Amino acid sequence: MQNVQHSSVNLSPVSPLDFLARAGEVYPDKTAIIYGKRSHSYAEFVAHAEALARAIRAEIQPGDRVAFLAPNIPELLVAHFAVPLAGGVLVAINTRLGTGEVTEILRHSGATLLFIDAELARQHGSDWKGGTAVATTIEIADPEFGLERSGLGLGELAFDAFVAQHAGDTKDLEWGVADELGLISLNYTSGTTGAPKGVMYTHRGAYLNAVGEMHHNAFDADTVYLWTLPLFHCNGWCGPWAVTAAGGTHVCLREVRADRIWEAIDTLGISHLSGAPTVCSTIVNAEMAHAVQTPLRITTAGAPPTPAVLAQLESLDIEVVHAYGLTETYGPITVCEHQPGWAQLSTAERARMVSRQGVAMVQANRARVVTEDMADVPADGETLGEIVFRGNTVMLGYFNDPEATAAAFAGGWFHTGDLGVMHPDGYIEIKDRAKDIIISGGENISSVEVESAMSGHPSVQDIAVVGYPHEHWGERPKAYVLLRPGAQASETELLEFARGSLARYKVPDYVVFVEQLPRTATGKVTKGALRALTDRPNPVSNPR
Repeated sequence: MQNVQHSSVNLSPVSPLDFLARAGEVYPDKTAIIYGKRSHSYAEFVAHAEALARAIRAEIQPGDRVAFLAPNIPELLVAHFAVPLAGGVLVAINTRLGTGEVTEILRHSGATLLFIDAELARQHGSDWKGGTAVATTIEIADPEFGLERSGLGLGELAFDAFVAQHAGDTKDLEWGVADELGLISLNYTSGTTGAPKGVMYTHRGAYLNAVGEMHHNAFDADTVYLWTLPLFHCNGWCGPWAVTAAGGTHVCLREVRADRIWEAIDTLGISHLSGAPTVCSTIVNAEMAHAVQTPLRITTAGAPPTPAVLAQLESLDIEVVHAYGLTETYGPITVCEHQPGWAQLSTAERARMVSRQGVAMVQANRARVVTEDMADVPADGETLGEIVFRGNTVMLGYFNDPEATAAAFAGGWFHTGDLGVMHPDGYIEIKDRAKDIIISGGENISSVEVESAMSGHPSVQDIAVVGYPHEHWGERPKAYVLLRPGAQASETELLEFARGSLARYKVPDYVVFVEQLPRTATGKVTKGALRALTDRPNPVSNPR
């Protein structure tokens, strides 16, 4: 074809900002956000995003990072649009991290503005302030939960006052971007191979992943989405943008508690929610669990749902969608598409099929399982290889870490580090985790990080941390410890030592004292042998 030219007539940059701009025009009076007694229409959603964007714009330069440390409250949901609208890059921080970990993310990201929830302000105090670029801190009160400002002097301004001081700004806001490959957010990994890495999301990638999420979750204008999935988790798997694109209703949830989930299901007509298998367990094992009256679809990822939980969900008339992805892929990138013939299978066989990681989502390229030399393994469901991806919803790279980015993109594909198989029907299935990641309640725990922290105890000579199956959390860590000759230490002492430097959910449930650790001929600990051990099968779980 001759004389074809791209221009503004047929090519425009895409951004998730487009979704709220459209929803505000199409559904101005429709309920967009519900949080306790608070309720906001889409017109109000747009107004709140614009007001916050004007305030943020006055404090930052284009491209500056803006950090939020908050649970699933409306302010963080609005920030997913307000921060990029202001020209900033959103950094939503894991609320379960310790102060040292939060500080490192603030330092590495170079965030200049921090919004912090009042409860978390009390938890972290001011210890994080040293060594970061944060110039202004804004504290978010939450009257719905009786949480006023902490009074610790952490936040120079209250959230409402910060927004109000720029209410007179009349300069236009651009509901769009000039460069769709510009950054919209930084999402930090769990530090599976060392320090957490900042995963760079672009406007284009977030837009496309949101469209894929909208399709596979069947979001539409009647969707009522309950926020059981943390908004800090891959930007809620791009859910803030996907639900808004559909014109659905966001129901914010500060705490993932069985009573609050079921209350929302019964009174608000929840149609969709997402989360790790532990969320599914919380729902089915609740005292108030019952067959739902409104069709409910749960998308779960992080670990395969167990056959028992799947059967329980089926008995409650709840549909389950199993997805797989990583922080580096904007959250889910594959989905276990249900086939018509599966309905005739036994519950156990159907659960086995559903527990596979599946096939590429509509916005993604086909997944591959490859050997070390990047050749595809046979599609026999048995030959192990590494799962690799490429496409529009693979990260731009790791922030300020070109070496790690080059390693992750070796051979022109993103290397997940997950070992799996390719089945004859084209569905992938994970068989092991090459990096010894422990997935607990959907959160990744690095065994290396836990080992490093606990080996600092003066009585510890050697240590290996592995995951063991846990009915509620999916996996939990346990530690095998070799003490120094003549040294003494109790289990309680070692676990208390670990709590001093690790987030609570990363602390092992229990310690097994050993005289030696199993090793290969080259001296590496054989963690597979430790995982196979069944000592202390029913420990009292470490409170998360």
